[in-house]
Amino acid sequence: MKNRGKRHLSRREVLGGAAAMAAFTVVPRHILGGSGAAAPSEKVNVAIIGTGGQGIVNMRQLFTEPDVHIAALCDINDESDYSMFYYGGTAGLRPAAALVQERYGQACPTYRDYHQMLDKEDVDAVLVATPDHSHAIICLAAIAEGKHVYCEKPLCRTVYETRVVTEAARKAGVATQLGNFGHSSEDIRLACEWIWDGAIGDVHDVHAWTSTGARRWTSLTDRPTETPRVPAGLDWQRWLEPVPARPYHPDYAPVRWRAWWQFGSGTIGDFACHHLDPAFWALKLDQAESFSVEASSYGTTKETCPAASLIYYDFPARAGMGPVRITWYEGGLMPPRPAGLEDGRSMGEHGILFRGTEGAILGGGWSRSPRIIPEAKMRAYQRPPKSLPRCAGHHRNWLDACKGKGRPSTHFDYAGPLTEFCLMGNAALRAGKKLEFDWKNMKVTNAPEANEFIQPGYREGFSI
Repeated sequence: MKNRGKRHLSRREVLGGAAAMAAFTVVPRHILGGSGAAAPSEKVNVAIIGTGGQGIVNMRQLFTEPDVHIAALCDINDESDYSMFYYGGTAGLRPAAALVQERYGQACPTYRDYHQMLDKEDVDAVLVATPDHSHAIICLAAIAEGKHVYCEKPLCRTVYETRVVTEAARKAGVATQLGNFGHSSEDIRLACEWIWDGAIGDVHDVHAWTSTGARRWTSLTDRPTETPRVPAGLDWQRWLEPVPARPYHPDYAPVRWRAWWQFGSGTIGDFACHHLDPAFWALKLDQAESFSVEASSYGTTKETCPAASLIYYDFPARAGMGPVRITWYEGGLMPPRPAGLEDGRSMGEHGILFRGTEGAILGGGWSRSPRIIPEAKMRAYQRPPKSLPRCAGHHRNWLDACKGKGRPSTHFDYAGPLTEFCLMGNAALRAGKKLEFDWKNMKVTNAPEANEFIQPGYREGFSI
């Protein structure tokens, strides 16, 4: 984070900690709505940092929770067109503020500088929905103030940033949640329970895919040479923080940043924390001390993420499970159609396929409900008792944890290693060779030069 000097501020007691109920802010009665609304002392005051399309999507979801009050908004952009994004409209600080005004009947404070917001506003929790390159410094700033944190996926842009944020959150004891909402679903829990029950024997390989590639966001493969005027209402220098400066271009912001290594983490950052999550959980990949990763791609450059790629992660035996190969496909590449999948059944544009010694499971996460292949075997399967705790909803689960009720389903101690696993695919893409990764010590052992892709370079004045 930026070196801002030592600040001597009183730290507000956080929800779920000692004397938590006494620490809640009392909010005006008129925000409580109708019957069934939470009392003021039970409200979780949430600040949104990043009010682009995804920030507003999260904010709308929080509006449905009776014990949430959106207490502040922060963004460096007044308003932009997000029509190329699934959000499909305009977003930014102004549209987000208008939604809060409509919801509560009064305006909430808005900021350009999240440090200033954290200094001035009495909030319990922060939701971070900014571009990948700023996740780490914002999360760390919020954690340092004792705020609970919900961060959009991927947790960070690089492995090193992810490790630092994970360790900081653990030390602070705040409630954290990654935005891979499929982890709170029934589907991922069923997939885990069936695999642990031996429904398809020993899983030896997994295939996960998405039709998306970096050309969804940009057709460029090198930095643009034009230097158009920065749009009114966009603070470009703050948008860049903390990475090295470069001139503004509309192929960077809004939305299109995901295709650029400097700002985003490509398709892996966009979808792998969804689609590889079932494999990570069910196969206990976090218990491996090392793994290897190798990648091939089309369209990868020094500046931009690939149009399409194929990535192999190889894990040794761990936690009583045998070695497994995880294959990631993006940009339209697909795994072979599994034997036994009936004619007319599509594998879909997004998905995951587990292959074991006694069959296969298609689905089990964000993309679709799990089904054993063939369908006749699915119908004959005697499902085991449910052994994993169920969630009422991804945001609900986090909010409950903010109030001291349990731990979030995808807290950073889980989400951090998941993100690191996924992002090592990007390291292999950029290195152009197979990497042997000492996970515990966060080092590539066979190609030391590839470690530059694990830890980012920040501009002068910023560090973590």
